[in-house]
Parts: sequence; C-alpha cells; structure tokens
Amino acid sequence: MKNGPPDPGHGERGHPPWGGRAPWGGRSEWAAWRAERRAERRAERITQGIERLAARRSRKRGGRAPWAREGRFTGPLYEAPATGDDCGVPAPVQPMRGRGRGRRVNGPWAMHQLEESDRGPGPAIVAGVAQVVGCSLAAAPVPPVGYALLLLGPLALLVGRRHQSIVLLLAVASTVAYEVAAFPGAPTFVAALIALVRAVRAGKRSEARRILMAGFVAFVAAGWLTGEVSWRRAAVTGAWTLVAYGFAEANRARVAQMVAIAKAQAEEERAAAERERAAEEQKRRQAADERLRIARELHDVLGHHLSLINVQAGVGLHLLDEHPEQAKTALAAIKQASSEALGEVRGVLAALRPEGEAAPKAPAPGLAEVEELAAAAGLPVAFTVEGEREPLPPELDRAAYRIVQEALTNVRRHAGPAAKAELTIVYSSERLRVRVVNVGTVDPQARPDKGNGIAGMRERATALGGTLRAGPRAEGGFEVVADLPVRGSSP
Repeated sequence: MKNGPPDPGHGERGHPPWGGRAPWGGRSEWAAWRAERRAERRAERITQGIERLAARRSRKRGGRAPWAREGRFTGPLYEAPATGDDCGVPAPVQPMRGRGRGRRVNGPWAMHQLEESDRGPGPAIVAGVAQVVGCSLAAAPVPPVGYALLLLGPLALLVGRRHQSIVLLLAVASTVAYEVAAFPGAPTFVAALIALVRAVRAGKRSEARRILMAGFVAFVAAGWLTGEVSWRRAAVTGAWTLVAYGFAEANRARVAQMVAIAKAQAEEERAAAERERAAEEQKRRQAADERLRIARELHDVLGHHLSLINVQAGVGLHLLDEHPEQAKTALAAIKQASSEALGEVRGVLAALRPEGEAAPKAPAPGLAEVEELAAAAGLPVAFTVEGEREPLPPELDRAAYRIVQEALTNVRRHAGPAAKAELTIVYSSERLRVRVVNVGTVDPQARPDKGNGIAGMRERATALGGTLRAGPRAEGGFEVVADLPVRGSSP
C-alpha cells in the first residue's frame, strides 16, 4: 500500500505537468486507494466494537474488563500502533518471550491510563509551563510574539488524539519560527517532542517523518537566508531531531508490546474462565446422566413388581373377610413379587457399586455411631452434644452421619501434623445442626479440595431442605456447618 492517496490534480489521467506518467497511475488507482482505506476503517470500527462488547459483558458478570483492573475505564480501547507507514494498521506484535517471569500490565503502561494520558490536559500543561518558565529565565527579555510562539505548541496539544498530525505540525512550526527569529534561548522542543511521541504512537509515522523533515529543511533554509543559523547548529539540530524520532519509535514499540501482553493476558483469562465453565457443565451433565440412569434402572426393576403388589394387596383386602383362602393366595403373590423385587434391586445396586467394594452386611450408620467414627478418625476430636437426643428420620440420620464422616476426612487430608478437630451436634425440635471445625494448622502445601467432597455434603443437605456452609474462619482453621430441618419422626 502507498503512503498516501494519489494526487488527482495532475490531469485527468494522473500525468504530472512536466510530462511522463506519474508513478501512481490514473483515477482507477485513486478510487482503489479510497476503497481500501474505507475497508480498513470499517474493519477497525468492527474490532473496537467487539472489544467494547467483551468488556461490557465482563463487567456485567461481576468484574471489570481485564484491561481496566486499576481505576475505572469505560471509554474506547487503546488502538494498536501501526507497523508500517500506514496509519490505522494494527501492529502484529507478540508478547515478550524469555526466561523471566510474566507480570500483569499495570501502572503507566495500562491501556486505559495511556488513553487518559492522551486525552487529558496534563502534557499540554507541562509543556506550556516548561517553555514559558524557561523563557522567563532567559537573560534577555522576550517579546510578546515569542511568548505566543511558545504557547502555540502546548495549545495545539489540547486538540486531541484525532488530529495528531496537525498538532505535530503546529508544534514543529512554532519551534522553528522561535529559533529562526533568534529569540532568547528557551526549551521550545518540549511540546514538539510530546506531539511527536503521540503521533508516532497513534500510527502517524510517515506523517511525522515528513513533518520533521519539512521543519528541519525550513529551519536550515530560513537560517541560511537570514544568517541566524550556522551549519554547525543545523547539524546539531538534525542530530537531535533524529534522536527525538528514535525516542518516539522506541516508545511506540514499548507501548505496542505492553498492549500485546495485556491482550494476551485478557485472552488467557477468558480461556481459563471458559475452561472452568466447561468443566463445571461437564460435571453437572455427568451427574444428571448418572441420576437418570439410576432412575431408569430402578423404574424398570420396581415398576412392575410394585404395581403387582398394589393390585394383589387390594384383592387381599377385598377377600379377607368373606374368602380368607383366596386372600392367602393374594398374600402369597405379594410375598413372591416383593422377593423378586428385592433380588433385582440387589442386582442393580451390585452393578452400581464400585468394582471391588463388598456389599454392606450392616444397616446404614447414623449419628448413634458418630462417637466410634470420631475415635477412628486418626486425629484428636473433641466431641460435644448439645440438647436432648431425639429419634431422627432415617434419611436425616444417614445424611448427618455422612456429612460428619466427609468433614473429618477433609480435616485429616488438609491439616498438618498437629491436626485437631471439634465436632458439635446440636439437637432441637425444629432442626439438627452439625458443626465440624479444623482447629489445627492448615498445611500450606495442601491443595484446595477440587473433588466432590464439599459439593457432596452440600447436595446431601440441600436434598433434605437444609443448608451447608464451608469455609475458613476469621480466627484460623476451617469449619463445616450443616443445618438440617427435622421433619416427621422416626418410624
């Protein structure tokens, strides 16, 4: 792509006035250039719209966008500088590679702070104060025209990001005019340097080079005509001009690198969040599929037999008084159907049981066996019972026992060598509270529970209409508290 639009002012076919053919061709290339620029601007607007939408959705989910972690930023995102001579072409820069440890982009390189520094009046104020104060300290007095030239550059900095080329042109022109007029020495380059850095960082690299070249040529030509500029001074000015442009390019490369790192970090965070959501969704889907399979197996096994038992029980009740012999036949059918149903249920449970696990020979344990469980936990457990023990519904009794068992297992797994636990069971007429506290020192090398322990305890409590809280305590340690409602009574 060419650095600028073809000039259509050289005739209908684009020929220059001195004859021959212009290097840019005719009107067709002019139209192609304009169409290409429109396509670039349209693609840039679409990209910025997508990034703003992603930032807005991230804030709606409870957090700010990854590129606005420090401070509040809701404005447009920072545009990546150009890589070539054409403004508006995003730089395909890559994050830094090396053996060093990565870090988050914060501080002066955060994108929202770069955006605010470009739009704010701070640089203009700094440039104006520096140039005017430096001029006031000069040995000779400066006429009002000199002060006007010194303030022209800082005032141009207030125009904004959309007119960086004009800002740079005004700043360079005011600097050249002040120096050519041989006014007393002052730091006239401050505004021009800030404008140059802004223009290069905004992608106006070719325009910046042309403006600097034109300013230097005008400075040398005017000085040669007036005799105010020597060749040595011109050489020094040219060297400082190259240094200033090199500084602007280095700043652009650094900012582009920081922007690339910030975008890579944002993409990594989005990918990690997406992986976490996918894992949670997969876990829920597997649990739902397993529940559906168990329900289907139990329905197939028990549906027929329970229907038969229900029919035979009704027949037996109807015939019990008048035809007791026939009622015995119905009871025998009920016994046979129930026996077959129990056998098939045992088969289903055996198929669902993990491989190598023996079938239980004792009834399901309850809170009556909690003392034995605490004694066999492998760590000191302070056991306390508050309230009067009352018979509990079987499902509540089993769920409370399993919650205590899993909580003590977590204490033993995550605590250090001096693991200790406190177990408190509170009985009341309305609810049962189970509290297990890890009062030992938590092992710093222990990884947090990423299995189904806490989730399983919470599901048991929720299934009974209760609640479960699990988390660290303010005074240290970890606690699990389950509040389970008592509904009905033990049969």
